[in-house]
Amino acid sequence: MKKRQLMSFVSAVMVSGVAFAEQAMHHAPVADDVIIAQRAALAKNTAGKGFGPQSPRDIDTKAGSNARLFGAAPASTAMNLCNIHFHKNAEHKGGQFTQYAGNGDGKGYQSGYKYSGKLTAAELTPVAVDVCPSAHGGLLSGDTIEVHYVYSSAQVSPGPTLGACLSDAIKNPQLRVETQVYVVVNDAKALDFGKLTRHEVKGGLHQATMIPNNTGKPIQYAGSTTGPGYNENASPLQVTWRVRPKVAKVNIATVGQWCKGNTFKEDHAHGVRNLVINPDLLSKI
Repeated sequence: MKKRQLMSFVSAVMVSGVAFAEQAMHHAPVADDVIIAQRAALAKNTAGKGFGPQSPRDIDTKAGSNARLFGAAPASTAMNLCNIHFHKNAEHKGGQFTQYAGNGDGKGYQSGYKYSGKLTAAELTPVAVDVCPSAHGGLLSGDTIEVHYVYSSAQVSPGPTLGACLSDAIKNPQLRVETQVYVVVNDAKALDFGKLTRHEVKGGLHQATMIPNNTGKPIQYAGSTTGPGYNENASPLQVTWRVRPKVAKVNIATVGQWCKGNTFKEDHAHGVRNLVINPDLLSKI
């Protein structure tokens, strides 16, 4: 390795090390009792109140006893894409993302599930720039992200937040989330996140045109919106989910570029909701 390349690599490692240390310092994992208490609060706050099935869940587990039924949303090709955002670590568990990231800070950060496969040393090579930085830490080579492509039956256009999925004309549109888990790698030959989030109007409807179609048969189920704000309270929104069980690798540099400017004004990863395991809050797949 030439001296200039060596110095560049050392610098990248130091930057990555500092970023990791800052994340660990500010987000020490909470004890199991905290997560147990949150799950107990969720059960208490929903018991007998008629809430529908919740998300995220283990997609490899089919059981569920929630009694609220709602019709599956139309295929995404018959709906409007309204939002794209991503969470650091997968909110769902199953397929190729079953490695628990830990309890995190109890507020949705540094928790969730990671890619359970192996990556090469080259793919894990640190980058010398901040990627989608935030107060909760940015992305590092080897991180897992879960991307939500959200669709609405309302006449809407792609935009920031889930508010873009609602309209004054239809306050209760059907919602669908096409879900793909990615692992971000330091590899220029990996997928381009800009292309993966590309969208255009087709047949009069806004569509994401580059969602991978080679990452396994999607698991469809009835659930809700997600996010750590629902760790102790249920989401009242009904969502049809399709979660692909296999991960795809994406070039970390392209994710960082996307965070610098996109239609959805997304510039960092969202936190994750605790995995829902209470059968009373899960639909049967």
